[in-house]
Amino acid sequence: MKQNAEVQASRYDGLKWTVVTVLVVAAVVGNSYFSDQAMLYRVLGVVVLCALAGVVGLTTTKGRELLELARGARKEIQRVVWPSRQETIQTTAIVLVAVALVGLMLWLIDTLLGWAMSGVIG
Repeated sequence: MKQNAEVQASRYDGLKWTVVTVLVVAAVVGNSYFSDQAMLYRVLGVVVLCALAGVVGLTTTKGRELLELARGARKEIQRVVWPSRQETIQTTAIVLVAVALVGLMLWLIDTLLGWAMSGVIG
């Protein structure tokens, strides 16, 4: 029975994506068409049409999968053990020192190769 419900939902997905496309195109064309109107009204119109497109898009199968992915990502972020301030500062300092050393080495190699090429070319 559940499989039948998923098939029904996916039948209307094409229509829903068409509605989403029409709403987004209407926002873009309407923004261009009403270019002589105040920016506030145009921005509000675009935001409203894009919000409607987002709501319709989230009712599709792919939209529901996106919501599930977002919920799962949020749960994973809550499980992460974030570094302390001291660990962050130490790691940042190590990275900065490493970048400075590599930059210095590359500058030295470039300078030596430049002198060598100047000696060869004349």
